Amino acid sequence: MPENGSIRVFLVDDHEVVRRGVHDMLSVEPDIEIVGEAGTATEAMARIPAAGPDVAVLDVRLPDGSGVEVCREVRSQDENIRCLMLTSYSDDEALFDSIMAGASGYVLKAIRGSELLTAVRDVAAGKSLLDPTATQRVLERLRTGGPAKQDDRLTSLTEQERRILDLIGDGLTNRAIGEQLHLAEKTIKNYVSSLLAKLGMERRSQAAAYVARIQADRERR
Repeated sequence: MPENGSIRVFLVDDHEVVRRGVHDMLSVEPDIEIVGEAGTATEAMARIPAAGPDVAVLDVRLPDGSGVEVCREVRSQDENIRCLMLTSYSDDEALFDSIMAGASGYVLKAIRGSELLTAVRDVAAGKSLLDPTATQRVLERLRTGGPAKQDDRLTSLTEQERRILDLIGDGLTNRAIGEQLHLAEKTIKNYVSSLLAKLGMERRSQAAAYVARIQADRERR
């Protein structure tokens, strides 16, 4: 729990009505302070680090990306910011992506108000709300799903693209990858776009999950 007893919360949801409802519910609590809001991934990644919240409540699906990507980017800059994923859909892939991004919790929007309050407080206190059974189910499915059929796609990647893919799997941002490989962030962005196209993917979170599946399969073997 934050030392001053007040939990600083940042809200991210593209639906203003939903965002306003969560804001009104949380802000009346004496131990919770809303320090910012955003409706897109771009806004969130720009505003969250500056606001310095204890907890970021992130909608998984955003018009220009995903809350998972926001979580990964924000935590790469400040691991003290804890992320609570909020979604309308029960999706094993999104759950796995959230785990890989370092989220502390993953709850459905159907959750009751009192349960959401408890979730925010628990996450702020450093607790994990990721259900062990669900987490195990996701990891087991990914281990036994067999990436063998997908491995041939790796042959289409250049050596540099393979290196960048591995770093994406490690959770690094474009900026961090650029610093490690001594390349401009824009150059890394172009590489990422190219390798995603070759892999038939749209989001870097899919690439991170793909790398995790390959690594899990290697460990199992």
